[in-house]
Amino acid sequence: MSGHQKKYVYLFSEGNAGMRNLLGGKGANLAEMTNIGLPVPQGFTVTTEACTRYYEDGQKIGDDIKAQIFEYLQKLEGITGKKFGDPSNPLLVSVRSGARASMPGMMDTILNLGLNDETVVGLAKLTNNERFAYDSYRRFIQMFSDVVMEIDKNKFEKILDAVKEENGAKYDTDLNAENLKEVVRRYKALYKEEKGTDFPQDPKEQLFEAVKAVFRSWNNPRAIVYRRLNDIPSDWGTAVNVQQMVFGNMGETSGTGVAFTRNPATGENKVFGEYLINAQGEDVVAGIRTPQSIDTLKEVMPDCYNEFMKIANILEKHYKDMQDMEFTIEQGKLYFLQTRNGKRTAPAALKIAVEMVQEGLITKEEAILKVDPKQLDQLLHPAFDQTELKGAKEIAKGLPASPGAACGRVYFTAEEAKQHKAAGEKVVLVRVETSPEDIEGMVAAEGILTARGGMTSHAAVVARGMGKCCVAGCGDIQINEEGKYFVANGVRINEGDYISLDGSTGKVYGQKIKTVEPEITGYFGTFMAWADEIRKLKVRTNADTPRDSAQAVKFGAEGIGLCRTEHMFFDEDRIPAVREMIVAKNEEQRRKALAKLLPMQKNDFIGIYEAMEGRPVTIRLLDPPLHEFLPSEDDDIREIANNMGITFEELKATVESLHEFNPMMGHRGCRLAVSYPEIAEMQTTAIIEAAIEVNRKHGWNIIPEIMIPLVGEIKELKYVKDIILKTANEIIEKEGVKLEYKVGTMIEIPRAALTADEIAKEAEFFSFGTNDLTQMTFGFSRDDAGKFLNDYYDKKIFEFDPFAKLDQNGVGKLVKMASEFGRQTRPDIKLGICGEHGGDPSSVEFCHNVGLDYVSCSPFRVPIARLAAAQAQVKNPR
Repeated sequence: MSGHQKKYVYLFSEGNAGMRNLLGGKGANLAEMTNIGLPVPQGFTVTTEACTRYYEDGQKIGDDIKAQIFEYLQKLEGITGKKFGDPSNPLLVSVRSGARASMPGMMDTILNLGLNDETVVGLAKLTNNERFAYDSYRRFIQMFSDVVMEIDKNKFEKILDAVKEENGAKYDTDLNAENLKEVVRRYKALYKEEKGTDFPQDPKEQLFEAVKAVFRSWNNPRAIVYRRLNDIPSDWGTAVNVQQMVFGNMGETSGTGVAFTRNPATGENKVFGEYLINAQGEDVVAGIRTPQSIDTLKEVMPDCYNEFMKIANILEKHYKDMQDMEFTIEQGKLYFLQTRNGKRTAPAALKIAVEMVQEGLITKEEAILKVDPKQLDQLLHPAFDQTELKGAKEIAKGLPASPGAACGRVYFTAEEAKQHKAAGEKVVLVRVETSPEDIEGMVAAEGILTARGGMTSHAAVVARGMGKCCVAGCGDIQINEEGKYFVANGVRINEGDYISLDGSTGKVYGQKIKTVEPEITGYFGTFMAWADEIRKLKVRTNADTPRDSAQAVKFGAEGIGLCRTEHMFFDEDRIPAVREMIVAKNEEQRRKALAKLLPMQKNDFIGIYEAMEGRPVTIRLLDPPLHEFLPSEDDDIREIANNMGITFEELKATVESLHEFNPMMGHRGCRLAVSYPEIAEMQTTAIIEAAIEVNRKHGWNIIPEIMIPLVGEIKELKYVKDIILKTANEIIEKEGVKLEYKVGTMIEIPRAALTADEIAKEAEFFSFGTNDLTQMTFGFSRDDAGKFLNDYYDKKIFEFDPFAKLDQNGVGKLVKMASEFGRQTRPDIKLGICGEHGGDPSSVEFCHNVGLDYVSCSPFRVPIARLAAAQAQVKNPR
């Protein structure tokens, strides 16, 4: 290889664990194990850059990369003393994919590559074991056909089952050499029938086809979806590992297995694993025969067992993490094929992290980075009973909008859900999409399923706030509300039938599945206390009721970053007064209606202040357009007009006059207070009177934070702020008390971010409403974007949903700019974020790096944000 030519291939002995980005996780670990002198079958890695090149070159492997692969193949022949394609002493290899982040759904392994009609005979002679040689060949044909050529592997399984049946064999291991030759013959015939050509006999052709298949698998649909959910960019690419074969299927002194240095389900500090005698790797995973527990290896092969335990211990201490290892024993000799940080359940992750600190293996800071914040969700929500789940049939799949497991009878209206819940049933609410008036049905339901709407639709946001399971945007279901049933992929589910929802995967099951409640252990408390010691970013919650507020405090919230006052207006006993205010003909009538609402609002705030026990509370003035409080169907209008003592025509006219073509950008937020200042007066009165009362009662010093929504212009802010100041100061003077309070604004219109230096002259704090800011910056309506965003993901225009994960390049730039402008004008300005992004780990890290004071998210996401904030501080201390 000439000096200036780029290196695309590395021997295992040339790499190390630090080269993960280039060699992928598997390749870097194989190199590292080689370096520390462990028994690893040798080989080479084709880098992730070669994968990127493969796509740049129009999905073909460049000649320079081909030449390097040949060169390294020769080096491997030198190391092993075997030759690729040589019938007298053939080199056989395995081909595996390995990206830098471990990804399920990537290409499966291919074993025994290099076998053909000639080398199989050589292998039989060399090992004096014809059965083994033909067993390896039939496995290779099946894997290559399935993984590289995409021929359905069930077609091969059928042939194997037929040959077993013809020869009275129960297991694959009962077949003899002659039987296996027959399997090979039929396999090759099937290949020719499917592909129109003979099974490739040239080992080099086999190798290049396999390498291309690994690169192709980087862009299969499963991989793309996984990347989007886990923030993995598509330009990382995957590496390919070519490794000398060792055989676990050479008889009774050979075997293969998978083991973890600690138990991945419970975290117990004891090696957990299983192995099969006389088998190859995929047999253990495929579950064709039942594997033995690793403990029994002690009796069967004591030397291998002792060496295995010693190496497992070395690996865990070396990587300072629980390892997931694959090993093979070839005629009594132990080999390690790979190691990686093991995947584990949330309870196991916490136990392992805490115990490793106690054992002195890692520091608290290192422990904090060992737990994925999103995993904490598993601890806070119910889950399905695993044995029942295995037998369950999925009937549809939507978006995993709010985690947890739910099972109950289907009802299609909030009213029915509420009644059946009151009668003692467990219910699941199924709607085309939910709206604020469904709230009571949502409270009553175990879980919520909607046919429309995205990860930040009303259903998703409200369900997350309540910690309820929700599957949203499930296009697989057609709902017939009149007939009270829905159809999912041909399955009809009627009202009252049981379904089960998995809010963590988006799967819908057409049956009853048992759920188990989460357990929060002492490890959780210890671990989260470390996170709180480390982090600099404060974590508040978005909560509108005393119940949600108390739940958030239990989860460690340090205040309320967003209390939405409109949610309180939908209550049955209040909505009449709200409607009365809306249809009022003049200010006097409006004030009369508002006077009825005042004591109710004040009681809400008293309840929330008490639940928060003196912690800061930011209350947003009324935000949604008024038409949301009015009915839209004629029948409902007629009924409500009767209750209100006005004519149908009069109410219908009001409804029509409030109709807007684009309500999201319509008469809402501070624009309502500009038109109807008396609304802001009433809300301010309730906020201030409640604070004075609670402070008196408990001797606390609550400092209310009053937030004006949707400001785009400083004069608008000043107009509303002046009303607040006048109202508040009059009350404080009348009551003869001292009360500090702050007035600030939401930054959710791009113009507010661009003029934040001016706005900060009036605003004492900014809270970034990133939901609206994302809509306005992209020009997407978040309720409609779900319809076309999938096309954007498929065509790789977008890698992720900008409503679920903050768009740091665009929206993030506005946040950063507004923060800097705001601090120039008012150095002590408080900065926070209260959009849904406040609970997304990568967005929390962004907020830490930009220097915000706090993030605010729904109660059940508070622990996630606390951990993400601690991880951000470990990675980038401020």
